[in-house]
Amino acid sequence: MASASLIHAPCGYYSPRLHGNSNYIQRNATQGPIVSSSSSTSSSSSSCCSSLSSNFSSGTYAFWKHQGMRGQAITTLKGNDSSSRDIVNRKNEPDHLLVLVHGILARYMSISRTNHSPSDWTYVEAELKRRLGRNFIIYASSSNTFTKTFTGIEGAGKRLADEVMQVVRKTESLKKISFLAHSLGGLFARYAIAVLYSPKDSSSDQHDNLDDSLENVQTLRSSRRGTIAGLEPINFITLATPHLGVRGRKQLPFLLGVPILEKLAPPIAPIFVGRTGSQLFLTDGQSNKPPLLLRMASDCEEGKFISALGAFKCRILYANVSFDHMVGWRTSSIRRETELPKPPRRSLDGYKHVVDVEYCPPVSSDGPHFPPEAVEAKEAAKSAPTTKNTVEYHELMEEEMIHGLQQLGWKKVDVSFHSAFWPFFAHNNIHVKNEWLHNAGAGVVAHVADSLKQQESASYITARL
Repeated sequence: MASASLIHAPCGYYSPRLHGNSNYIQRNATQGPIVSSSSSTSSSSSSCCSSLSSNFSSGTYAFWKHQGMRGQAITTLKGNDSSSRDIVNRKNEPDHLLVLVHGILARYMSISRTNHSPSDWTYVEAELKRRLGRNFIIYASSSNTFTKTFTGIEGAGKRLADEVMQVVRKTESLKKISFLAHSLGGLFARYAIAVLYSPKDSSSDQHDNLDDSLENVQTLRSSRRGTIAGLEPINFITLATPHLGVRGRKQLPFLLGVPILEKLAPPIAPIFVGRTGSQLFLTDGQSNKPPLLLRMASDCEEGKFISALGAFKCRILYANVSFDHMVGWRTSSIRRETELPKPPRRSLDGYKHVVDVEYCPPVSSDGPHFPPEAVEAKEAAKSAPTTKNTVEYHELMEEEMIHGLQQLGWKKVDVSFHSAFWPFFAHNNIHVKNEWLHNAGAGVVAHVADSLKQQESASYITARL
């Protein structure tokens, strides 16, 4: 396997290639003036790349490893278990909340009469418990059960936001927050953080009252970026999430790219998956109004979606290169067709099936927009869909969504299960939905855990400098 370290900067902007080639890969897109509403978020995303690049090294990772971080206990909370939420280690109180968000129709298992946890995260919870330190509380969301995922992204996002606030209110020691979401759960999480987002505090009175203690210095730094649920946002990580929807050629891979099937899918989807289906195919709302996913690529009246994402120190996308029957490579990695690289065949050393890591820096943009031609294309795609007008509408929307989301820096991690025993289970392999059936994704989960650990270590060292 190709030998390369995981990350050498706090958000891992290292792009390892085959045979130890460590060239940085930064693809550029068409640039234009950035909109004023997201200028602060672009600057904050740049800090994810540069804030600690000269101070964090493999030696630091070794230090933390020898301190026994992997062996320390981690508090794990299950959804709908109010008693366990209040349990805090009084000697070493955890201060970092990691919220796990499942995708569509998640299966649940009963721990007790009052405790029901998404079984989708069983392996991930156990592995993060083993690998991470005692500073983390892991909370598996359970507010969007079964068909609740059909009621719309905004409804699920608001329920998730309420659930997170309940956890935060019951755990006084929390200072930081991160999200790890799979598939549709990534869109729920993006909406939820906009609900939970508070802009940076410009009140000089508050700053004047802060002393020079480490805790208050960290609070001040967090307030400059904005907060999520009153906490400092650290990591926002998605696994095989359809950030650009599922409309377009091979964006919903089980349709096999057959034009007639891709033409029929948008009007049929709401019948099976409700309002969520129309949102994923970008046909929700009136023809003269932008679809929800386009609004979620901007700061608008509905929510500060880009500002909320930009508040996180790190944004990481894990995307399946192939064999994912539910979510295409383009939409899960927020790329244009022309930007898709030729994926390496070998895995990174120590992370089986993780084949490439790329950092895409912020790109100035005046988008997204919903121009008059998009209104006409949406109307045609809804009322009289043909292959031509549906493709035209999708191409317009995809480009505008990318314009909005690329205003932030992203780390993109490509995953390939081509050599796995069950490669066609890629969508479930990527987060090991079932430990026995989908264990090919163990290397991906290890990569996620080490990314979380390194960012946690980097944040601690930055505060000490």
